[in-house]
Amino acid sequence: MKKSQKSTGIITVSTPIDDEVIHTLKIGDQIELQGKVYCGRDAVLPRLADFFLENRLDEINVNLKGSVIFHSAVSPAGIGPTTSSKVEIEGSIPTLSRAGVKIHLGKGALSMDTAKALAENNALFAITPPVSALFTDKIEEQRVAAFKEEGMEALYELKVKGLPAIIAIAHGKSIFTEQA
Repeated sequence: MKKSQKSTGIITVSTPIDDEVIHTLKIGDQIELQGKVYCGRDAVLPRLADFFLENRLDEINVNLKGSVIFHSAVSPAGIGPTTSSKVEIEGSIPTLSRAGVKIHLGKGALSMDTAKALAENNALFAITPPVSALFTDKIEEQRVAAFKEEGMEALYELKVKGLPAIIAIAHGKSIFTEQA
């Protein structure tokens, strides 16, 4: 299990994340992510989902098992969450969860259908405030993982330490609705 509790109540979650860790997290838990995190937005997440559905992830050398996808672009100005309920992003969440993504990180409310798909795939949605300067300080390394032609909206792989988030959807329940 790659999870540890700090005295502040913040839970450190390291990638790759296993099912046991996901089972222990609940709505409202404050987490800090460390390890590899993929960053993608509207341009690449549907493409990434298609690569999984076509059994072509090995072509781009991306391993989604136990991963985190941060709904963000990567630019010289930093990283910050984009709205996760955009059709292209939210539409990719069920497929990418089936592919092994354990935590989807972004901002905004998601539909009950997405909450159910997350639960079916033992995956979570976490939210984070749009504070680019804080996030940029948490990046230890970065590289373009796939779709370089998309520029700052390419799929990036970051190595992070202490990237903060709060669990917003877990196990069929959502902070955005009374009951998922």
